[in-house]
Amino acid sequence: MSHLKTTRPLAALRAGRNDWYRISTRADADVAVVDIYDEIGYFGITAQSFVRDLRAINAAEIELHLNTPGGDTWDGIAIYNGLRDHPASVTVIVDGLAASAGSFIAQAGDRVVMNRSSEMMIHDAWGFCIGNAADMTEMVALLDRISGDVAGIYADRAGGTADEWRAAMKAETWYTADEAVAAGLADEVNGAGDGDAKNSFDLSIYSYAGRAGAPAPVIPTSAPAPAAADPDLAVITSGLKEAFA
Repeated sequence: MSHLKTTRPLAALRAGRNDWYRISTRADADVAVVDIYDEIGYFGITAQSFVRDLRAINAAEIELHLNTPGGDTWDGIAIYNGLRDHPASVTVIVDGLAASAGSFIAQAGDRVVMNRSSEMMIHDAWGFCIGNAADMTEMVALLDRISGDVAGIYADRAGGTADEWRAAMKAETWYTADEAVAAGLADEVNGAGDGDAKNSFDLSIYSYAGRAGAPAPVIPTSAPAPAAADPDLAVITSGLKEAFA
């Protein structure tokens, strides 16, 4: 194929990578610190590897730091569920970007903190399908269903209806740190902002390459009041499908 839709340089893509995250335990507290600073799925962090290591964490608290442009939707949902099912208390801190699948992984936190100048983005799932007309029709239904499930994740945390969140997803909605809190997708902002978020991901695959070029987000009317601030693999087999967010 002539163009692979990914936020990483092709030279950096490889299977079996083990440098996509780090887990460490603070010596002075029963807290496991987890950093996810890459794509979700084959090109970065896979659910299989992450959930395996997540289950080995015995700390009472998990502090998950995110800077990710998203990736494979199914891996993102599996990571989200792995965090939700873990007995530890989970705090998610968005250090730079929680876009696409990263935005709903963030919702696994018992508490979600937007670090200074961080951003969040939600959008409808997209994917690849090779096959006949019946396969294409199935793919439409798959993308519609999985996008509806993701919209439900946002609604469960932030209030509003799944339909409202789905509309925001279809529009590809970007949030500043403060806007994410106002929308109910995060609980607080850590520190004052000092400009637009900086990251090394190629965001040109999306409709808007960051919040600066995107329209102001629409906040669902039933979203909670903001809290006070704190000082894509191509499918190569007929009938096989993959979704990305």
